[in-house]
Amino acid sequence: MSGKRVMDEKRLLIVDDDQIFLNRLGRSMEKNGFTPTLANSVAEGVKLAATCNPQFAVVDLRLEDGSGLEVVEAIRNASPAARIVMLTGYGNIASAVAAVKAGAIDYLAKPANVDDIINALYAREGEKPEPPENPMSADRVRWEHIQRVYELCDRNMSETARRLNMHRRTLQRIMAKRSPQ
Repeated sequence: MSGKRVMDEKRLLIVDDDQIFLNRLGRSMEKNGFTPTLANSVAEGVKLAATCNPQFAVVDLRLEDGSGLEVVEAIRNASPAARIVMLTGYGNIASAVAAVKAGAIDYLAKPANVDDIINALYAREGEKPEPPENPMSADRVRWEHIQRVYELCDRNMSETARRLNMHRRTLQRIMAKRSPQ
């Protein structure tokens, strides 16, 4: 590999425990000129942060074996100039503040599309990224949230309804419909 090639390379570490999302995002980012390294756990993310010296990173907040904040700190220690975007299916102010304090430059709610992630990675300090061209509808956001809670409850309809504070039959009707656009 020539010296110029190494300088042009955009090393990206992606850490997410959803293997399908991880692979899809990795392929998409590669098509957009990045050289992705994939990890599906905190332990693997911390290890790769030290060895792959990423310039960019996309890290999920909640991973099966811990918090993505540990990975953000490991990346900051290995590559202080790395541009890190935190992703989560559980958006709240406290976790956004914790992510930024740990060293993330932005915080995006899942499912975030590739363009939003790239815009966040390239945003200048203090500059807000442009709003998405095609933001998800409120119905779609609600649908995604319900699906996420359903998966976290091991596809148990009664437990999901309880956690969402809705009647089980209402949840069943919602789940029976096609996902909104």
